[in-house]
Amino acid sequence: MKNALLSVQNLKVSFNQCADNQDAVKGISFDLHAGETLGLVGESGSGKSISALSILNLLPDNASCSGSIEFEGCDLLSLSETQMRQVRGNRIGMIFQEPMTALNPLHTIERQICEVLTLHLGMKQSQARERTLELLHLVGIQRPETKLTAYPHELSGGQRQRAMIAMALACEPDILIADEPTTALDVTVQRQILSLLAELQQKFGMAILFISHDLNLIRHVSDNICVMKDGELVEQGKTEDVFSSPSHSYTIELLNAEPDGTPEVQSDPDYKLLEASDVRVWFPVKAGVFRRTVDHIKAVTDVSISLGKAETLGIVGESGSGKTTLGMALLKLQNSTGNIHFAGQTIDTLNQKEFRPFRREMQVVFQDPFGSLSPRMTIADIIGEGLDIHKLAASSEREQQIVQVMEEVGLNPDWRHRYPHEFSGGQRQRVAIARALILKPKLIVLDEPTSALDRTVQSQVIDLLRSLQAKYNLSYIFISHDLAVVKAMSHRIMVMKDGEIVEQGSTEQIFHQPQTDYTRELLGAAFESHG
Repeated sequence: MKNALLSVQNLKVSFNQCADNQDAVKGISFDLHAGETLGLVGESGSGKSISALSILNLLPDNASCSGSIEFEGCDLLSLSETQMRQVRGNRIGMIFQEPMTALNPLHTIERQICEVLTLHLGMKQSQARERTLELLHLVGIQRPETKLTAYPHELSGGQRQRAMIAMALACEPDILIADEPTTALDVTVQRQILSLLAELQQKFGMAILFISHDLNLIRHVSDNICVMKDGELVEQGKTEDVFSSPSHSYTIELLNAEPDGTPEVQSDPDYKLLEASDVRVWFPVKAGVFRRTVDHIKAVTDVSISLGKAETLGIVGESGSGKTTLGMALLKLQNSTGNIHFAGQTIDTLNQKEFRPFRREMQVVFQDPFGSLSPRMTIADIIGEGLDIHKLAASSEREQQIVQVMEEVGLNPDWRHRYPHEFSGGQRQRVAIARALILKPKLIVLDEPTSALDRTVQSQVIDLLRSLQAKYNLSYIFISHDLAVVKAMSHRIMVMKDGEIVEQGSTEQIFHQPQTDYTRELLGAAFESHG
Protein backbone atom coordinates (compact mmCIF):
# COMPACT_ATOMS: atom_id res chain seq x y z
CA MET A 1 0.00 0.00 0.00
CA LYS A 2 1.37 3.45 -0.87
CA ASN A 3 2.17 5.83 1.97
CA ALA A 4 -0.87 7.41 3.60
CA LEU A 5 -1.49 11.14 3.13
CA LEU A 6 -2.84 11.22 6.69
CA SER A 7 -2.01 8.60 9.31
CA VAL A 8 -3.72 8.65 12.71
CA GLN A 9 -2.11 6.29 15.23
CA ASN A 10 -3.34 5.47 18.75
CA LEU A 11 -5.22 8.78 19.07
CA LYS A 12 -6.58 9.40 22.56
CA VAL A 13 -8.59 12.46 23.60
CA SER A 14 -9.84 13.17 27.12
CA PHE A 15 -11.58 16.14 28.71
CA ASN A 16 -10.84 17.46 32.17
CA GLN A 17 -14.24 18.04 33.83
CA CYS A 18 -14.05 19.28 37.44
CA ALA A 19 -10.95 17.20 38.36
CA ASP A 20 -12.43 14.22 36.51
CA ASN A 21 -11.00 13.02 33.18
CA GLN A 22 -13.53 11.81 30.62
CA ASP A 23 -12.17 9.74 27.73
CA ALA A 24 -13.86 10.73 24.45
CA VAL A 25 -11.52 8.91 22.03
CA LYS A 26 -9.74 5.75 23.16
CA GLY A 27 -6.72 4.91 21.03
CA ILE A 28 -8.06 4.85 17.46
CA SER A 29 -5.89 4.34 14.35
CA PHE A 30 -6.66 4.77 10.64
CA ASP A 31 -4.99 5.85 7.38
CA LEU A 32 -6.31 8.14 4.65
CA HIS A 33 -4.77 8.04 1.15
CA ALA A 34 -4.77 10.62 -1.64
CA GLY A 35 -7.95 10.45 -3.71
CA GLU A 36 -9.65 8.13 -1.20
CA THR A 37 -12.88 8.68 0.73
CA LEU A 38 -12.87 7.23 4.23
CA GLY A 39 -16.25 7.05 5.96
CA LEU A 40 -16.36 7.50 9.73
CA VAL A 41 -19.72 6.38 11.14
CA GLY A 42 -21.28 5.83 14.54
CA GLU A 43 -23.96 7.12 16.84
CA SER A 44 -24.08 10.65 18.16
CA GLY A 45 -21.50 10.99 20.97
CA SER A 46 -19.29 8.15 19.67
CA GLY A 47 -16.29 10.45 19.20
CA LYS A 48 -16.45 11.01 15.41
CA SER A 49 -16.37 14.83 15.47
CA ILE A 50 -13.81 14.94 18.33
CA SER A 51 -11.48 12.77 16.22
CA ALA A 52 -11.89 15.15 13.26
CA LEU A 53 -11.31 18.28 15.37
CA SER A 54 -8.13 16.70 16.77
CA ILE A 55 -6.62 16.56 13.27
CA LEU A 56 -6.82 20.36 12.96
CA ASN A 57 -6.02 20.98 16.64
CA LEU A 58 -9.40 22.66 17.20
CA LEU A 59 -10.21 21.03 20.54
CA PRO A 60 -11.14 23.19 23.57
CA ASP A 61 -8.53 24.10 26.20
CA ASN A 62 -9.69 21.42 28.66
CA ALA A 63 -8.93 18.64 26.16
CA SER A 64 -5.72 16.61 26.20
CA CYS A 65 -4.61 14.71 23.14
CA SER A 66 -2.00 11.95 22.68
CA GLY A 67 -0.85 9.61 19.93
CA SER A 68 0.24 10.85 16.52
CA ILE A 69 -1.46 12.49 13.51
CA GLU A 70 0.95 12.52 10.60
CA PHE A 71 0.19 14.60 7.51
CA GLU A 72 2.75 14.10 4.71
CA GLY A 73 5.18 12.77 7.32
CA CYS A 74 4.76 15.71 9.75
CA ASP A 75 3.10 15.14 13.15
CA LEU A 76 0.35 17.77 13.39
CA LEU A 77 0.16 17.38 17.18
CA SER A 78 3.71 18.78 17.47
CA LEU A 79 3.04 21.96 15.43
CA SER A 80 2.67 25.42 16.96
CA GLU A 81 -0.54 27.42 16.50
CA THR A 82 1.19 29.60 13.86
CA GLN A 83 2.29 26.52 11.90
CA MET A 84 -1.21 24.97 12.16
CA ARG A 85 -2.72 28.09 10.56
CA GLN A 86 -0.78 27.29 7.39
CA VAL A 87 -2.40 23.85 7.36
CA ARG A 88 -5.99 24.75 8.27
CA GLY A 89 -8.10 25.77 5.32
CA ASN A 90 -5.16 25.79 2.94
CA ARG A 91 -4.03 22.12 3.07
CA ILE A 92 -6.82 20.57 5.13
CA GLY A 93 -10.31 22.05 4.80
CA MET A 94 -13.26 21.31 7.07
CA ILE A 95 -17.02 21.43 6.72
CA PHE A 96 -18.41 21.77 10.23
CA GLN A 97 -21.52 20.01 11.52
CA GLU A 98 -23.48 23.10 12.61
CA PRO A 99 -23.10 25.91 10.05
CA MET A 100 -24.97 28.48 12.14
CA THR A 101 -22.39 28.27 14.93
CA ALA A 102 -19.37 27.85 12.61
CA LEU A 103 -20.17 30.94 10.51
CA ASN A 104 -19.53 34.40 11.99
CA PRO A 105 -22.94 36.04 12.61
CA LEU A 106 -21.44 39.55 12.25
CA HIS A 107 -19.90 39.08 8.79
CA THR A 108 -21.54 38.67 5.40
CA ILE A 109 -21.13 35.45 3.44
CA GLU A 110 -18.95 37.33 0.90
CA ARG A 111 -16.56 38.57 3.58
CA GLN A 112 -16.17 35.13 5.19
CA ILE A 113 -15.36 33.28 1.95
CA CYS A 114 -13.19 36.13 0.59
CA GLU A 115 -11.18 36.10 3.82
CA VAL A 116 -10.08 32.49 3.14
CA LEU A 117 -9.02 33.40 -0.41
CA THR A 118 -7.11 36.58 0.53
CA LEU A 119 -5.36 35.01 3.55
CA HIS A 120 -4.28 31.71 2.01
CA LEU A 121 -4.05 32.47 -1.71
CA GLY A 122 -3.17 36.19 -1.57
CA MET A 123 -6.00 37.16 -3.94
CA LYS A 124 -6.99 40.79 -4.43
CA GLN A 125 -10.48 41.73 -3.28
CA SER A 126 -11.95 41.83 -6.80
CA GLN A 127 -10.49 38.40 -7.65
CA ALA A 128 -11.72 36.96 -4.36
CA ARG A 129 -15.23 38.30 -4.96
CA GLU A 130 -15.34 36.74 -8.44
CA ARG A 131 -14.09 33.39 -7.08
CA THR A 132 -16.63 33.55 -4.23
CA LEU A 133 -19.45 33.88 -6.77
CA GLU A 134 -18.06 30.86 -8.65
CA LEU A 135 -17.91 28.80 -5.46
CA LEU A 136 -21.46 29.71 -4.39
CA HIS A 137 -22.69 28.78 -7.84
CA LEU A 138 -20.70 25.50 -7.68
CA VAL A 139 -22.43 24.43 -4.45
CA GLY A 140 -25.88 25.08 -5.88
CA ILE A 141 -26.90 28.41 -4.34
CA GLN A 142 -29.44 30.05 -6.66
CA ARG A 143 -28.69 33.65 -7.74
CA PRO A 144 -25.45 33.76 -5.68
CA GLU A 145 -24.96 37.49 -6.34
CA THR A 146 -28.03 38.18 -4.14
CA LYS A 147 -26.52 36.17 -1.25
CA LEU A 148 -23.11 37.89 -1.10
CA THR A 149 -24.32 40.61 1.26
CA ALA A 150 -26.48 38.23 3.32
CA TYR A 151 -25.62 37.37 6.92
CA PRO A 152 -25.82 33.73 8.10
CA HIS A 153 -29.18 34.23 9.85
CA GLU A 154 -30.71 35.44 6.57
CA LEU A 155 -30.04 32.10 4.84
CA SER A 156 -31.96 28.86 5.25
CA GLY A 157 -30.28 25.93 7.03
CA GLY A 158 -29.40 24.28 3.73
CA GLN A 159 -28.04 27.50 2.23
CA ARG A 160 -25.80 28.01 5.28
CA GLN A 161 -24.49 24.47 4.89
CA ARG A 162 -23.70 25.13 1.22
CA ALA A 163 -21.90 28.39 2.09
CA MET A 164 -19.80 26.41 4.58
CA ILE A 165 -18.93 23.86 1.88
CA ALA A 166 -17.92 26.67 -0.50
CA MET A 167 -15.60 28.09 2.17
CA ALA A 168 -14.01 24.69 2.85
CA LEU A 169 -13.35 24.08 -0.86
CA ALA A 170 -12.06 27.61 -1.57
CA CYS A 171 -8.36 26.69 -1.45
CA GLU A 172 -8.77 23.29 -3.12
CA PRO A 173 -7.27 21.48 -0.09
CA ASP A 174 -5.42 18.14 -0.17
CA ILE A 175 -7.78 16.75 2.48
CA LEU A 176 -11.38 17.68 3.11
CA ILE A 177 -12.89 16.74 6.46
CA ALA A 178 -16.65 16.68 5.97
CA ASP A 179 -18.46 16.48 9.32
CA GLU A 180 -22.11 15.69 8.48
CA PRO A 181 -21.85 17.88 5.34
CA THR A 182 -25.32 17.08 4.03
CA THR A 183 -27.27 16.92 7.32
CA ALA A 184 -29.24 20.13 6.67
CA LEU A 185 -29.71 19.50 2.96
CA ASP A 186 -32.74 18.11 1.16
CA VAL A 187 -32.29 14.96 -0.91
CA THR A 188 -32.01 16.66 -4.31
CA VAL A 189 -29.33 19.11 -3.13
CA GLN A 190 -27.63 16.33 -1.17
CA ARG A 191 -27.25 14.44 -4.44
CA GLN A 192 -25.83 17.57 -6.14
CA ILE A 193 -23.33 18.20 -3.31
CA LEU A 194 -22.14 14.58 -3.25
CA SER A 195 -21.67 14.66 -7.04
CA LEU A 196 -19.78 17.95 -6.67
CA LEU A 197 -17.47 16.54 -3.99
CA ALA A 198 -16.81 13.44 -6.10
CA GLU A 199 -16.06 15.63 -9.15
CA LEU A 200 -13.67 17.90 -7.21
CA GLN A 201 -12.04 14.89 -5.59
CA GLN A 202 -11.31 13.41 -9.00
CA LYS A 203 -10.13 16.75 -10.39
CA PHE A 204 -7.71 17.58 -7.55
CA GLY A 205 -6.89 14.12 -6.19
CA MET A 206 -8.36 15.29 -2.89
CA ALA A 207 -8.77 12.86 0.01
CA ILE A 208 -12.04 13.08 1.98
CA LEU A 209 -12.74 12.04 5.57
CA PHE A 210 -16.53 11.79 5.47
CA ILE A 211 -18.23 11.74 8.88
CA SER A 212 -21.89 10.79 9.02
CA HIS A 213 -24.52 8.92 10.99
CA ASP A 214 -26.29 7.98 7.74
CA LEU A 215 -24.95 4.57 6.73
CA ASN A 216 -26.71 4.54 3.36
CA LEU A 217 -25.00 7.81 2.50
CA ILE A 218 -21.61 6.49 3.61
CA ARG A 219 -22.13 3.40 1.46
CA HIS A 220 -22.56 5.55 -1.66
CA VAL A 221 -19.54 7.82 -1.09
CA SER A 222 -16.85 5.81 0.73
CA ASP A 223 -14.08 3.49 -0.38
CA ASN A 224 -13.33 2.37 3.17
CA ILE A 225 -15.26 2.68 6.41
CA CYS A 226 -14.52 2.96 10.13
CA VAL A 227 -17.31 2.28 12.66
CA MET A 228 -17.02 4.06 16.03
CA LYS A 229 -18.76 3.36 19.32
CA ASP A 230 -18.03 4.98 22.70
CA GLY A 231 -14.72 6.41 21.49
CA GLU A 232 -13.41 3.17 20.01
CA LEU A 233 -13.15 1.75 16.49
CA VAL A 234 -15.20 -1.45 16.59
CA GLU A 235 -14.89 -2.30 12.89
CA GLN A 236 -13.07 -1.07 9.79
CA GLY A 237 -12.52 -2.28 6.26
CA LYS A 238 -13.61 -1.86 2.66
CA THR A 239 -17.11 -0.36 2.51
CA GLU A 240 -18.73 -3.19 0.57
CA ASP A 241 -17.15 -5.81 2.85
CA VAL A 242 -18.48 -4.10 5.98
CA PHE A 243 -21.97 -3.73 4.48
CA SER A 244 -22.21 -7.22 3.00
CA SER A 245 -20.74 -9.10 5.98
CA PRO A 246 -20.50 -6.92 9.12
CA SER A 247 -18.57 -8.65 11.91
CA HIS A 248 -19.57 -6.53 14.93
CA SER A 249 -23.03 -6.61 16.53
CA TYR A 250 -23.07 -2.80 16.75
CA THR A 251 -22.54 -2.46 12.98
CA ILE A 252 -25.42 -4.88 12.39
CA GLU A 253 -27.62 -2.80 14.74
CA LEU A 254 -26.79 0.38 12.80
CA LEU A 255 -27.57 -1.28 9.46
CA ASN A 256 -31.00 -2.38 10.72
CA ALA A 257 -32.00 1.00 12.15
CA GLU A 258 -34.04 2.47 9.27
CA PRO A 259 -37.15 4.47 10.33
CA ASP A 260 -40.32 2.45 9.82
CA GLY A 261 -43.87 2.08 11.05
CA THR A 262 -46.78 4.49 10.78
CA PRO A 263 -48.37 7.02 13.15
CA GLU A 264 -51.34 6.12 15.37
CA VAL A 265 -54.82 6.53 13.91
CA GLN A 266 -56.32 9.91 14.90
CA SER A 267 -58.75 9.76 17.81
CA ASP A 268 -60.92 12.65 16.54
CA PRO A 269 -60.20 13.29 12.82
CA ASP A 270 -62.95 15.91 12.43
CA TYR A 271 -61.65 18.34 15.08
CA LYS A 272 -59.34 21.00 13.66
CA LEU A 273 -56.77 22.30 16.14
CA LEU A 274 -55.09 24.72 13.71
CA GLU A 275 -56.49 26.35 10.60
CA ALA A 276 -54.69 28.97 8.53
CA SER A 277 -55.57 30.60 5.23
CA ASP A 278 -53.69 32.88 2.81
CA VAL A 279 -50.54 33.02 4.98
CA ARG A 280 -47.97 35.22 3.30
CA VAL A 281 -44.41 36.15 4.30
CA TRP A 282 -42.66 38.47 1.85
CA PHE A 283 -39.37 40.13 2.76
CA PRO A 284 -38.87 43.55 1.11
CA VAL A 285 -35.74 44.18 -0.97
CA LYS A 286 -34.73 47.82 -0.49
CA ALA A 287 -32.40 49.90 -2.67
CA GLY A 288 -31.27 53.47 -3.23
CA VAL A 289 -30.54 56.33 -0.85
CA PHE A 290 -34.12 56.37 0.45
CA ARG A 291 -34.22 52.58 0.89
CA ARG A 292 -37.34 52.17 -1.18
CA THR A 293 -38.79 48.69 -1.68
CA VAL A 294 -37.93 47.60 -5.21
CA ASP A 295 -38.78 43.90 -4.95
CA HIS A 296 -39.75 41.14 -2.53
CA ILE A 297 -38.25 37.80 -1.53
CA LYS A 298 -41.40 35.69 -1.56
CA ALA A 299 -40.68 33.19 1.23
CA VAL A 300 -44.31 32.04 1.67
CA THR A 301 -47.14 32.97 -0.70
CA ASP A 302 -50.83 32.51 0.18
CA VAL A 303 -50.53 29.13 1.91
CA SER A 304 -53.58 27.55 3.55
CA ILE A 305 -53.35 24.55 5.88
CA SER A 306 -55.33 22.71 8.53
CA LEU A 307 -54.18 20.39 11.29
CA GLY A 308 -56.33 18.00 13.28
CA LYS A 309 -56.12 16.89 16.89
CA ALA A 310 -53.40 14.21 17.34
CA GLU A 311 -52.47 14.58 13.66
CA THR A 312 -49.01 14.94 12.13
CA LEU A 313 -48.67 17.11 9.04
CA GLY A 314 -45.34 16.57 7.31
CA ILE A 315 -43.99 19.53 5.33
CA VAL A 316 -41.31 18.62 2.79
CA GLY A 317 -39.45 20.48 0.08
CA GLU A 318 -35.99 21.65 -0.82
CA SER A 319 -33.93 23.95 1.36
CA GLY A 320 -35.21 27.52 0.94
CA SER A 321 -38.72 26.39 -0.10
CA GLY A 322 -40.34 28.24 2.82
CA LYS A 323 -40.98 25.27 5.16
CA THR A 324 -39.39 26.79 8.27
CA THR A 325 -40.70 30.31 7.55
CA LEU A 326 -44.25 28.95 7.37
CA GLY A 327 -43.81 27.09 10.67
CA MET A 328 -42.50 30.23 12.39
CA ALA A 329 -45.37 32.32 10.94
CA LEU A 330 -47.96 29.89 12.33
CA LEU A 331 -46.35 30.26 15.78
CA LYS A 332 -46.25 34.08 15.45
CA LEU A 333 -42.46 34.00 15.61
CA GLN A 334 -42.36 35.57 12.15
CA ASN A 335 -44.49 38.49 10.95
CA SER A 336 -47.01 37.44 8.33
CA THR A 337 -50.36 38.30 6.80
CA GLY A 338 -53.33 35.97 6.57
CA ASN A 339 -55.73 34.29 8.99
CA ILE A 340 -54.64 31.84 11.72
CA HIS A 341 -57.03 30.06 14.13
CA PHE A 342 -55.85 27.88 16.99
CA ALA A 343 -58.23 25.76 19.10
CA GLY A 344 -61.16 27.74 17.75
CA GLN A 345 -59.65 31.16 18.54
CA THR A 346 -58.30 33.79 16.15
CA ILE A 347 -54.63 34.40 16.96
CA ASP A 348 -53.32 36.33 13.94
CA THR A 349 -54.67 39.64 15.35
CA LEU A 350 -53.18 39.18 18.85
CA ASN A 351 -50.13 41.15 19.94
CA GLN A 352 -47.26 39.30 21.67
CA LYS A 353 -48.57 40.03 25.18
CA GLU A 354 -52.06 38.77 24.32
CA PHE A 355 -50.55 35.74 22.63
CA ARG A 356 -48.35 34.70 25.59
CA PRO A 357 -50.91 32.30 27.20
CA PHE A 358 -50.95 30.36 23.89
CA ARG A 359 -47.17 29.88 23.94
CA ARG A 360 -47.44 27.03 26.41
CA GLU A 361 -49.75 25.15 24.05
CA MET A 362 -47.69 25.86 20.89
CA GLN A 363 -44.08 24.76 21.19
CA VAL A 364 -41.20 24.46 18.73
CA VAL A 365 -38.05 22.39 18.30
CA PHE A 366 -35.62 24.44 16.21
CA GLN A 367 -33.41 23.15 13.42
CA ASP A 368 -30.08 24.20 14.95
CA PRO A 369 -29.90 22.75 18.48
CA PHE A 370 -26.74 24.62 19.50
CA GLY A 371 -28.01 28.03 18.39
CA SER A 372 -31.30 27.60 20.28
CA LEU A 373 -29.77 26.54 23.64
CA SER A 374 -28.30 29.19 25.95
CA PRO A 375 -24.61 28.40 26.54
CA ARG A 376 -24.83 29.96 30.03
CA MET A 377 -27.62 27.71 31.31
CA THR A 378 -27.42 24.12 32.53
CA ILE A 379 -29.51 21.49 30.76
CA ALA A 380 -31.86 21.36 33.78
CA ASP A 381 -32.43 25.14 33.59
CA ILE A 382 -32.97 25.01 29.82
CA ILE A 383 -35.53 22.20 30.05
CA GLY A 384 -37.23 23.65 33.11
CA GLU A 385 -37.37 27.28 31.92
CA GLY A 386 -40.85 26.84 30.43
CA LEU A 387 -42.15 25.47 33.74
CA ASP A 388 -40.80 28.57 35.51
CA ILE A 389 -42.22 31.06 32.98
CA HIS A 390 -45.69 29.51 33.00
CA LYS A 391 -45.55 28.74 36.77
CA LEU A 392 -46.43 25.08 36.20
CA ALA A 393 -44.44 23.27 38.89
CA ALA A 394 -43.23 23.67 42.46
CA SER A 395 -39.47 23.23 42.95
CA SER A 396 -39.79 19.60 44.14
CA GLU A 397 -42.02 18.65 41.17
CA ARG A 398 -39.84 20.63 38.76
CA GLU A 399 -36.75 18.44 39.34
CA GLN A 400 -38.84 15.28 39.06
CA GLN A 401 -40.41 16.41 35.76
CA ILE A 402 -36.99 17.33 34.30
CA VAL A 403 -35.59 13.89 35.21
CA GLN A 404 -38.65 12.17 33.72
CA VAL A 405 -38.57 14.03 30.39
CA MET A 406 -34.79 13.48 30.04
CA GLU A 407 -35.34 9.75 30.45
CA GLU A 408 -38.15 9.89 27.87
CA VAL A 409 -35.85 11.38 25.21
CA GLY A 410 -32.98 9.02 26.02
CA LEU A 411 -30.73 11.36 28.03
CA ASN A 412 -29.05 10.39 31.29
CA PRO A 413 -30.69 12.55 34.03
CA ASP A 414 -27.31 12.68 35.83
CA TRP A 415 -26.17 14.99 33.01
CA ARG A 416 -28.73 17.68 33.84
CA HIS A 417 -26.18 19.95 35.54
CA ARG A 418 -23.92 20.06 32.47
CA TYR A 419 -23.88 22.79 29.80
CA PRO A 420 -24.78 22.52 26.07
CA HIS A 421 -21.16 22.60 24.84
CA GLU A 422 -20.49 19.35 26.75
CA PHE A 423 -22.94 17.43 24.54
CA SER A 424 -22.75 16.10 20.99
CA GLY A 425 -24.97 17.55 18.24
CA GLY A 426 -27.46 14.70 18.55
CA GLN A 427 -27.62 14.95 22.34
CA ARG A 428 -28.28 18.70 22.10
CA GLN A 429 -31.18 17.98 19.74
CA ARG A 430 -32.67 15.67 22.35
CA VAL A 431 -32.38 18.45 24.95
CA ALA A 432 -34.34 20.74 22.60
CA ILE A 433 -37.05 18.08 22.19
CA ALA A 434 -37.24 17.61 25.98
CA ARG A 435 -37.66 21.37 26.47
CA ALA A 436 -40.71 21.39 24.19
CA LEU A 437 -42.22 18.17 25.56
CA ILE A 438 -42.10 19.12 29.24
CA LEU A 439 -44.94 21.65 28.86
CA LYS A 440 -47.29 18.97 27.42
CA PRO A 441 -48.41 21.35 24.63
CA LYS A 442 -51.24 20.72 22.15
CA LEU A 443 -49.05 21.55 19.13
CA ILE A 444 -45.33 21.14 18.49
CA VAL A 445 -43.66 22.45 15.35
CA LEU A 446 -40.68 20.15 14.77
CA ASP A 447 -38.18 21.80 12.43
CA GLU A 448 -35.78 19.07 11.24
CA PRO A 449 -35.85 17.48 14.74
CA THR A 450 -33.95 14.35 13.70
CA SER A 451 -31.48 15.80 11.17
CA ALA A 452 -28.58 15.75 13.66
CA LEU A 453 -29.42 12.29 15.00
CA ASP A 454 -28.04 8.95 13.92
CA ARG A 455 -30.49 6.37 12.56
CA THR A 456 -30.72 4.34 15.79
CA VAL A 457 -31.60 7.42 17.83
CA GLN A 458 -33.87 8.71 15.04
CA SER A 459 -35.92 5.52 15.34
CA GLN A 460 -36.09 5.96 19.13
CA VAL A 461 -37.17 9.61 18.81
CA ILE A 462 -39.80 8.75 16.18
CA ASP A 463 -41.19 6.01 18.46
CA LEU A 464 -41.13 8.47 21.37
CA LEU A 465 -42.93 11.22 19.43
CA ARG A 466 -45.57 8.75 18.21
CA SER A 467 -46.18 7.34 21.70
CA LEU A 468 -46.42 10.85 23.21
CA GLN A 469 -48.84 11.82 20.47
CA ALA A 470 -51.08 8.86 21.32
CA LYS A 471 -50.78 9.47 25.08
CA TYR A 472 -51.41 13.23 25.10
CA ASN A 473 -53.25 13.75 21.77
CA LEU A 474 -50.40 15.98 20.56
CA SER A 475 -50.49 17.53 17.09
CA TYR A 476 -47.26 17.91 15.13
CA ILE A 477 -46.14 19.98 12.19
CA PHE A 478 -43.12 17.96 11.10
CA ILE A 479 -40.73 19.87 8.83
CA SER A 480 -38.03 17.72 7.25
CA HIS A 481 -36.11 16.89 4.11
CA ASP A 482 -35.72 13.24 5.20
CA LEU A 483 -38.58 11.49 3.45
CA ALA A 484 -38.04 8.18 5.28
CA VAL A 485 -38.61 9.96 8.60
CA VAL A 486 -41.57 11.96 7.25
CA LYS A 487 -43.20 8.76 6.01
CA ALA A 488 -42.86 7.12 9.42
CA MET A 489 -44.26 10.17 11.27
CA SER A 490 -46.95 11.79 9.12
CA HIS A 491 -50.67 11.26 8.53
CA ARG A 492 -50.64 13.84 5.73
CA ILE A 493 -47.87 15.47 3.71
CA MET A 494 -47.60 18.92 2.15
CA VAL A 495 -44.94 19.51 -0.53
CA MET A 496 -43.57 23.07 -0.83
CA LYS A 497 -41.53 24.72 -3.56
CA ASP A 498 -40.55 28.40 -3.82
CA GLY A 499 -42.93 29.39 -1.00
CA GLU A 500 -46.01 27.70 -2.44
CA ILE A 501 -47.79 24.37 -1.99
CA VAL A 502 -47.32 22.22 -5.06
CA GLU A 503 -49.07 19.13 -3.71
CA GLN A 504 -50.70 17.78 -0.56
CA GLY A 505 -52.48 14.60 0.45
CA SER A 506 -52.28 11.51 2.63
CA THR A 507 -48.84 9.98 3.18
CA GLU A 508 -49.92 6.92 1.22
CA GLN A 509 -51.04 9.01 -1.73
CA ILE A 510 -47.94 11.24 -1.86
CA PHE A 511 -45.55 8.27 -1.74
CA HIS A 512 -47.39 5.96 -4.10
CA GLN A 513 -49.32 8.29 -6.43
CA PRO A 514 -47.46 11.62 -6.60
CA GLN A 515 -49.22 14.10 -8.89
CA THR A 516 -46.40 16.52 -9.77
CA ASP A 517 -42.97 16.15 -11.39
CA TYR A 518 -41.37 17.98 -8.45
CA THR A 519 -42.71 15.45 -5.91
CA ARG A 520 -41.57 12.59 -8.13
CA GLU A 521 -38.10 14.17 -8.33
CA LEU A 522 -37.90 14.44 -4.52
CA LEU A 523 -38.99 10.83 -4.06
CA GLY A 524 -36.60 9.64 -6.78
CA ALA A 525 -33.63 11.36 -5.10
CA ALA A 526 -34.62 9.94 -1.71
CA PHE A 527 -34.93 6.36 -2.97
CA GLU A 528 -31.65 6.70 -4.87
CA SER A 529 -29.74 7.71 -1.71
CA HIS A 530 -31.40 4.98 0.36
CA GLY A 531 -31.69 2.27 -2.27
